[in-house]
Amino acid sequence: IHPSSDEDGIEQDLLVSGLCHSCITNTCTHLSLYFTLVFDQDSSSVVEWAQCPGERSHQLLETQQSYETEWDMVNAVSFKRKPCPNGEGSLNHSHERSRWAFTFSVSDLRSITVKEEGWTFLIFKLKESSTTLPTLHFHQGGSREFLDSLRRFALLSETPDDETCLIVSTPNKALSQSFENLLDDNNFGLVHKFKKDPYVTTLGGFSKVTNYIFDAFRGTEEQHQRPPEEVADLLGEVIPGLEINQQEEPGFEVITRIDLGTRPQVTRREPLSADDWTKHQDPEGRMIQIPHLRQVIFKGGLCHAVRKEAWKFLLGYFPWDSTLEERKALQRNKTDEYFRMKLQWKSVSEEQERRNSRLRDYRSLIEKDVNRTDRTNRFYEGIDNPGLVLLHDILMTYCMYDFDLGYVQGMSDLLSPILYVMENEVDAFWCFVSFMDQMHQNFEEQMQGMKTQLIQLSTLLRLLDLAFWNYLESQDSGYLYFCFRWLLIRFKRELSFQDVLRLWEVMWTGLPCQNFHLLVCCAILDSEKQKIMEENYGFNEILKHINELSMKLDIEEILQKAEGISLQIKSCKDLPDSVSSILGFTSDVSGSEPSNPGSPWAPRATQRQDACSNGHGHLRETSSHNSCKVAFIS
Repeated sequence: IHPSSDEDGIEQDLLVSGLCHSCITNTCTHLSLYFTLVFDQDSSSVVEWAQCPGERSHQLLETQQSYETEWDMVNAVSFKRKPCPNGEGSLNHSHERSRWAFTFSVSDLRSITVKEEGWTFLIFKLKESSTTLPTLHFHQGGSREFLDSLRRFALLSETPDDETCLIVSTPNKALSQSFENLLDDNNFGLVHKFKKDPYVTTLGGFSKVTNYIFDAFRGTEEQHQRPPEEVADLLGEVIPGLEINQQEEPGFEVITRIDLGTRPQVTRREPLSADDWTKHQDPEGRMIQIPHLRQVIFKGGLCHAVRKEAWKFLLGYFPWDSTLEERKALQRNKTDEYFRMKLQWKSVSEEQERRNSRLRDYRSLIEKDVNRTDRTNRFYEGIDNPGLVLLHDILMTYCMYDFDLGYVQGMSDLLSPILYVMENEVDAFWCFVSFMDQMHQNFEEQMQGMKTQLIQLSTLLRLLDLAFWNYLESQDSGYLYFCFRWLLIRFKRELSFQDVLRLWEVMWTGLPCQNFHLLVCCAILDSEKQKIMEENYGFNEILKHINELSMKLDIEEILQKAEGISLQIKSCKDLPDSVSSILGFTSDVSGSEPSNPGSPWAPRATQRQDACSNGHGHLRETSSHNSCKVAFIS
């Protein structure tokens, strides 16, 4: 703090250094954050800012004294000591700094002005206009970290006429509502978890697949708390009304109502037969007319007799231009490689495993999940089923293949249909590896892939149906977390087993656009919007309704509508750049085919890299009077 020179006893060049500490009070229905600035680590005379009212603030300051060892340094600017003839300079100096200490609640904060003058300084304004706070000067950096910390619990949005002024608004109470109806096993302490960490429990509840979502952010009770930047990202995603922005700071791309025109009618065709598949091979076994073949698969899928061979091409295990002999040689090499990795975990003794907690945990999770994966399917039903043994062994071997990721609950859902089709341990493993290359970020600890997809889905829905998107936002559902499970395991729990096979092979063609699975989500929501809006469903009713769609969806109808949506968007002349980037539409609108026909993942290969490509920067929060919005900065 730079004390003003006109104050009594204050030298003009005196700089008062300080520490910032945040104190959070959290209940199931209310969350408050208090920022306290203090100026003496060794002093017990921490006093609050003169205008900070209320007995609660006094109690908070007394409590904060016990947290001195946990304070984070915000500003390390040295101050000029004043000579004290009475020998009590240290005490007097401590009192001099303590007079500047203050506390404020984020909920009482109106705005923050960010100024540059060789260094950054912040000017705070409270909603109570008669109360003023001192300006904080960050001579040695730290202002960005301070604002990032504040963004964990509040929305900071630039004012239209002054980009240096950030308006502060606190999150709504959507997350304080009941989430019991999200889980089948809601007697496992959901309310208790929600009280401890409502934001993480929200993710865990919406996934309805695994406790991994909860563990990924919190970790075990013995572990340290997750890093603040992860909390900041998570809380940023929880805010309703997500929007992608492709412009550089500080500009925003405003998606307004755009006339998309009439949605074209499309038709589906019969699945590709074994004879038709054979016709697309030359005498040496190379696949020919690959763009046409992928188009046929997209329009109708595959008959089951063809899937065992065709999936290897669609997933990238077999190159499209490989001969039959080259594929046989590839399988021999891949077989050797697979069993070498399998031997690694098979040869681990019990004594070794006792000293390898990660491998032990992976094995435990896999055994639990295997015993409850698709047990109603004849391929996996019964006791001591050989299909279960293969499922277990492939997942354990994948831990050797990618030990950093290892096994995460939900991955067994992705492997099960592949093993069912391949009926071969080695082929199923390498097809699963190719699938996981696309899905990897869904299961990584920071889950950046899931965050990005939800933001992208919200952007698409807002473009397609602004009225429905506004309705969801008005019901605190604009952040679309009820679609979490759809995206996490690609609708595996929403469709019948055979429908999952059809959907996946259609999506693996890479047609008609990038991120086609997001348009599948939009198609489902489009079919359900009338009921949701006519019945005036609220927050809980929307969640319950979406969950109850499981096993009731018509896959052919959904694919037909999703393709129509794709064509409708692509034909729009004034398509926002953010939407073009999500769907992979470039200025060459004719390029609906992947750029490299030899690479079946061409339209999606960038997705793992680009899971953040529409926002490899920062989340910027904006707000309005009636709603909260988050823009994703390019």
